[in-house]
Order: sequence, then C-alpha cells, then structure tokens
Amino acid sequence: MQRESPYSKEAALSNSARRELANGLDKDPIYKLRLQCFSRGATGILGLARTFRVMDDDGSKSLNAEEFKKGVSDIGLALSDSEIQQMFTSFDTDGSGTINMTEFLVQLRPPMNKTRIGIIDKAFCKMDVNGDGQITAADLKNVYSVREHPKFQSGELTENEIFEAFLKNFEAGAPNPDGIVTKEEFINYYATISASIDNDAYFDLMMRRAYKL
Repeated sequence: MQRESPYSKEAALSNSARRELANGLDKDPIYKLRLQCFSRGATGILGLARTFRVMDDDGSKSLNAEEFKKGVSDIGLALSDSEIQQMFTSFDTDGSGTINMTEFLVQLRPPMNKTRIGIIDKAFCKMDVNGDGQITAADLKNVYSVREHPKFQSGELTENEIFEAFLKNFEAGAPNPDGIVTKEEFINYYATISASIDNDAYFDLMMRRAYKL
C-alpha cells in the first residue's frame, strides 16, 4: 500500500505549469484552469473536485455561476472574475445557468488512455473491499497489514493513524476532510500523476508496485 509516487516528476509538472501560466500567451479557459491545478501538484484537481462536492448541498451534481466562482476562489486558484465567468460559460453548453460537475471534472482531468484507466480501476477495486464505491480505514484493514511499517514497529504510529495518513494523501487541500476517498477522487489524483509520466509501462509498474497488483 506504500504508494511509489514519483515526486520528482510531479514537481517537474508543477514547475512546468507555473512557467506556462507566466508566459503571457492566451490560453483556452479550461486549459488555463488545468494548468492552475497542475501548479498545485497532484492534489490540485482533487481539491477543486472536493470543494465542489461539499458545495453540492442538494446532491444535484450541478453548480450555478456563483457556486462555481466560490469553489475556484476557495481553493485559491489565481483567476480573475472575468476568466472564471468565461470558463463557466464555456461549460454551460445548454445555457441553463448550471454546469454538471461530473462532466466538468472529466474535461478538466488530463486525458488518459484505457490502459492507465484500467490499472487505476484495478487498484481502487482492490482497496474498496466491500464494493461500496469508496475507500475507508475499515477497507484498508482487510487488505493491508501495518506490521512491516517502520513507524508502526517503532510505536510512533498506530494502525489507524497509518491508515488515516494514507487516506489524507487524497484529501490534501480539501475543505472538509472526511477520511473517505471516492472513486472519482482516486481517479482525479492519479490523473495528475499520470500527466507527469510519459511512459505507459512506467505508470503501470508504479501502480502495480504501490498496490501489489
């Protein structure tokens, strides 16, 4: 379960995004938002997705312009009001005044091929022991033993603390961490990691080693 996250590649992606944002060239609104998220590392898109989920009080999976603006502002993305409005309008394809969160996030995520999506799905399914579509500490207890973890052996961390630390990787930047990782959040996280890795075989190997697939 110890994730082999390629920090150096993630850092390179973040730095590249910052440079591109600063080059002064005009950019497609959604591409600019993606770069803003990349500049925050693997948790950028994840943080935006979680912010939107928390704001969706009625479970409709849709956001109006004001909610969209608040979500983007809440996680500190550097965008002007006019840019945020332009982004919202580009996603409000039917002119209804709302955008579908799931469709928006699918377009915001960097594209991945079927091989990469397949290995991410496989890792999630292994973690999601009871098949309810989310990963919790209770799921992890059934698939991972902490006995070999150095901080458990030293007495520094308990089993639950190790599980919570793992889950927090997917909640960085979240306004209300809840110790639950949904499949969408899992994919959002690894979509950014994927964007930092050109080689399919390397990405596949990283996931298999991390989750012992």
